[in-house]
Amino acid sequence: MNWLYLAGIILFVLGLMFSIALHELGHLVPAKLFGVRVTQYMVGFGGTAWSRRRGETEYGIKWIPFGGYIRMIGMLPPRPGDDPGKLRSTATGPFQGLVESARDAAQEEVRPGDEDRVFYRKKWWQKVIIMSGGPAMNFVLAFVFFSILLVGIGLPTWAPIVSPDTNTCVIPMSEQRTQCKATDKPTPAAQAGLKPGDHMVSFGGQKIGSWTDATRLIRSHGPGPVQLGILRDGKPMTLNVTLIAQDRPNLQDPKKIDKNVGFLGVLPTEVMQQQSMGEVVGYMGALTARVAGSLLNLPEKMVGVWHAAFSGEARDPEGPVGVVGAGRMGGEILASDLSNEKKIAIFVNLLAGFNLAIGTFNLIPLLPLDGGHVAGGLWEGLKRAFARIMRRPEPAYVDIAKVLPLTYALAIVMMIMAGLLVYADLVNPLTLTN
Repeated sequence: MNWLYLAGIILFVLGLMFSIALHELGHLVPAKLFGVRVTQYMVGFGGTAWSRRRGETEYGIKWIPFGGYIRMIGMLPPRPGDDPGKLRSTATGPFQGLVESARDAAQEEVRPGDEDRVFYRKKWWQKVIIMSGGPAMNFVLAFVFFSILLVGIGLPTWAPIVSPDTNTCVIPMSEQRTQCKATDKPTPAAQAGLKPGDHMVSFGGQKIGSWTDATRLIRSHGPGPVQLGILRDGKPMTLNVTLIAQDRPNLQDPKKIDKNVGFLGVLPTEVMQQQSMGEVVGYMGALTARVAGSLLNLPEKMVGVWHAAFSGEARDPEGPVGVVGAGRMGGEILASDLSNEKKIAIFVNLLAGFNLAIGTFNLIPLLPLDGGHVAGGLWEGLKRAFARIMRRPEPAYVDIAKVLPLTYALAIVMMIMAGLLVYADLVNPLTLTN
């Protein structure tokens, strides 16, 4: 057994449970702050592995670490005009019976004196804060993880440092080989005495700040002599190099060929370059837009997952991945031959991306997702504002019980999708090499 692989899976599961715990804490804290009675705070599903009661709330961990919940009393309002002192007739319609059963279950936990502590009677903006608190916590976690990644560790980038993999000979582009022959001519870099580890800092008197700068300056110079400033073991040096003309792939479109551009003959070195906090905001914003776009195309993406699961087609690297697949990727990261710095960077990026995806997905304005409750709260706020403007009586609370049949249907669809992702992650997993 590859113990590093197993340790990576366990580490990801712990990170996932930590994320779930903070997501539910994002609901719990404002709920208690606004006076809603919360009877349970649970991380996971299934049977209870551990729990303790503190005050009126039971805190615990379930055996299946793939979700969590808090239980607030009075999520659904009673039927309009209900008199708890009188018997009611039972509805016989299947959907109406489903709705009324849900109402009854919601009222069972309401005790005398809890009338002002039920969720449905809270102000609309309090409902919005309570239900958006979970996704907000995921976004905060994603920002923290992305900050650790970009500011603390850095992103992999090509630096203008001569790589040990640099060839010392000129290999024609038409020849698909990497080894030098005795008949090959030495590169201008080799002739000038460039060594692996040399840091190029200037070219023809112009500063080199990145590998992109170096490539642009070298290519645009064309063949001929030029002075190259370098740092070797921290000491500045100037080398006289004579570039030659070569045909090289276009930097924007590798299928195109740039004719007779300047050629030095060096490869860059990949380094972890730390970014600013401003870069974190831009990086997270761009990734959020990509995640939102993927959610819009989720039905199409799930068709691809189906084909990958049952037809053996390759998994789409931009397609959805479930918790099982993400856990396997965590194991793959830790068991890989990458440097420890890169392992940490990829692992942190995985947790950050997972929190970003969870937060964005939960904001979809459909029940049973948090976004459905947020939408209900906003709708209630709009109705009450309209009533005040038009000087009408205050409207009743938004009754989300009316959409419970649709909610259950969506929940079934979500369970089917989750099951399909689990199966695809087992038989045709998405790996780091995809």
